[in-house]
Amino acid sequence: MVTSFALLILLFLVTPSGASNHYTEKQLDALEARVGKVFWISEVQGKLPKFLISPTSNALAFHPAGNESFEITELVGRKARDPYYKVKFESGTGGYIHAQAFHEQFNATILTIDPLADERKALAEKNQEEKARIEWIHSQPWSVAVKESAIKGRAVPGMTVGEVKKVVGDPRRVSRIKGPQHSSEEHWFYTDGTLLIFRNGALNRLETTKKLER
Repeated sequence: MVTSFALLILLFLVTPSGASNHYTEKQLDALEARVGKVFWISEVQGKLPKFLISPTSNALAFHPAGNESFEITELVGRKARDPYYKVKFESGTGGYIHAQAFHEQFNATILTIDPLADERKALAEKNQEEKARIEWIHSQPWSVAVKESAIKGRAVPGMTVGEVKKVVGDPRRVSRIKGPQHSSEEHWFYTDGTLLIFRNGALNRLETTKKLER
């Protein structure tokens, strides 16, 4: 059974550029199968796909923003066998692209998968973690001043090890030493140069050191 993708490949192998009246009904059906699907724009070597403001070859052209998505909403020009995809970008802008031009850019500047999907996922997870951190801070029996410092990512003397991790996060490096009067100390070093000194499990003081390499 010939797939829609195979039909598209066959279409552009046998159809010369500009010979749009050579589209068969099966080829047009394969093109129309993309209606309702979402694609993403990807800039390649400074180049972006070209879209038109109307479904005609002499229409004004424009380039969408890189990493923008669009949905194919309709296949127009089928009756005249001169097919254009009508699209709607995530920004709300509408446009058209000829089926052959779409094929030429497919898997190059037009992708079926969001090229920034991993980055968007990581950002969403980071935002969710930050939201949970702030909610946790608000639930603590601390003064308003301490909560404000904690929200800004600044620990306050007296906080426990666990509380500091919630407020500031894990350190880049930890050193354990003997403190005065046989007490034990932990020195937490952060990449921004912050040094947190714990004594017997509680934050004793904050100092600034040379920034650590990441």
